Amino acid sequence: MSPPGRPKGEYRSAKRGGSPICARRRAATKRRPADVLLRLRDIFGGNPDRGESRLRRIVIAGRDVDYRLVRARRRSIGMQIDLSGLTVRAPRWVTIREIEETLTERTAWIVRSLGEWQARRRDVLPREWKTGAPILYLGRELALVVHPARVPAISADLLNLTVLHPASDDEQQVAAFVARWLREEAQRMLTPRVTEFAARITPASPVVKLSNARSEWGSCTHKGVIRLNWRLVHLPPHLALYIVAHEVAHLVELNHSSRFWSVVETLFPGHAAARRALDEWTALLEA
Repeated sequence: MSPPGRPKGEYRSAKRGGSPICARRRAATKRRPADVLLRLRDIFGGNPDRGESRLRRIVIAGRDVDYRLVRARRRSIGMQIDLSGLTVRAPRWVTIREIEETLTERTAWIVRSLGEWQARRRDVLPREWKTGAPILYLGRELALVVHPARVPAISADLLNLTVLHPASDDEQQVAAFVARWLREEAQRMLTPRVTEFAARITPASPVVKLSNARSEWGSCTHKGVIRLNWRLVHLPPHLALYIVAHEVAHLVELNHSSRFWSVVETLFPGHAAARRALDEWTALLEA
């Protein structure tokens, strides 16, 4: 499910029996028999193949570019760029020379896309758990303030995330305490919204769990279990709410069909803009 207007995607180049053909991969909209996951490939397009992979390097535009080569059952050469870098998927019969010729043909797209993904990376948690360090909460960068106190507590305002802790000089303990608090905040904020949205479209009461996934914002199983990434607590609230609406919609449409998107629109009017906005926050999944 690729956001409207997004300039990036997966390029395919068919070398056998004709000139190279480049096309953007269409987002999958077919019914899925198993669990439906809101993965990066659902948001931005692409459907990675399974297969053997190895790391390689090529010089493009005067710079070394590493890429992961996956040999898979397919008819064309596919290129995809995300937070992990460049991945190339190719049939086993295609030579390395043909693959790297295709990469050279796509030099402008590769360089531009790698730069755009690199620019999305951001620190959402402090590198040092000390006063003054930045931390992202509800879409806003706050300053961490750590004070000693007998009773541990955390509070957030417009500028600071204040942490009171008996071992305020122990960064490991402070980090663990804040991490637990962030997960509790995610549960506190998201669970009621799941219940609220679900009540509008189904009599079923979904089970809500938090996940620590690195490749998906959320998921919904055929048994009605909704998992939401605790990192949603870093997102602006309206984007986290879109993820909730997306997963709740899967309770009645376990697919990404037009009917599914109609349900999402009912729960979260203007969802397309939120889908596009998520593009700039994808790096949080690997934080």
